[in-house]
Amino acid sequence: MKELAGRLTALDPDAGAAVRVIAYFDRLSESRAGLEALVRGAAVLSGVPARLVDVERRVRVRVEPDGTRKDSGTTPDPAWPSAALAPGGAAALWLERAAAAPSVVDAVILERAAGAVRLVLDRTRGRAPADDPALVETVLDGSAPEAARVHAARGLGLDTAGAARALAPLDGRPRIMAGRSDAELPSGRVGVGPAVPVLDLPRSWADARVALRFTAEGTAQDPGPRIVYAEELGGVALLAGLVAPGAEPPADVQALEAAGATTPWLLATLHAVVSTASLRAAAAEINVHHSTLQDRLTHAEHLLGWPLRTPQGRLRLQLALAMRHLARP
Repeated sequence: MKELAGRLTALDPDAGAAVRVIAYFDRLSESRAGLEALVRGAAVLSGVPARLVDVERRVRVRVEPDGTRKDSGTTPDPAWPSAALAPGGAAALWLERAAAAPSVVDAVILERAAGAVRLVLDRTRGRAPADDPALVETVLDGSAPEAARVHAARGLGLDTAGAARALAPLDGRPRIMAGRSDAELPSGRVGVGPAVPVLDLPRSWADARVALRFTAEGTAQDPGPRIVYAEELGGVALLAGLVAPGAEPPADVQALEAAGATTPWLLATLHAVVSTASLRAAAAEINVHHSTLQDRLTHAEHLLGWPLRTPQGRLRLQLALAMRHLARP
């Protein structure tokens, strides 16, 4: 291929460049490159930003010509050269070049990159689910007959032989995300169930609801992640069966609440301590000097009644913070 490209370049520079583009994207496809790598290839080869937009699947990838990903929510300019990924124009690959018509090389880049992107989207995302609440509820209902769940899944555009995740937003209806990769998650607090076969989505939904209980607002008075993946909880998920929402919280949680009510910095500081690799990293996380963090921990140990700088004390604190989320109504 290199020899052919060299001969063609001597006769026609555009033809030689086109052959090199074809070979480049063939290599990416053979290595099963992902969407970002394909869009990056289009940007680097064309010398202008490349943008992939698939509204139905909620996929947006934009890469600068230097290879840096820099997504944008702006609407693509219709004058830019583009290649549609599906009829209707809801999905396309764009080269952000102001030109009356694409050059031969741009046209080959778009054609080869779009073809590779289509294969990746079909393989990893499938068809994006329709947003029908009744069908979603049926698919997530473990008590519904299997035939009804299969029918509902097909109505949502889900591949019944593929995988999907259930999402449990705090504010909003349940959602289903097709494929094993993450598309755009809802805003706010969300519990994300594991990727499972479509007919096992009731289990993913149950796990997503548990994960939601471990989420937080991410504020000083409610520190913690706004998005929690069920598969990342491991054995900690067992706590959800021990701490009932709205019931009287365990003693350590009561101690945390009392201390946090009188000391505004306490909860964010303690969260930084259990969620970073070292006390110096925790101090950097909350933007205080290391000595200031040590003073805060001494004060917190006095308020809580147990040590925070020993492995046992740190584990106790981590469990107490987790149970604090679980005890909320």
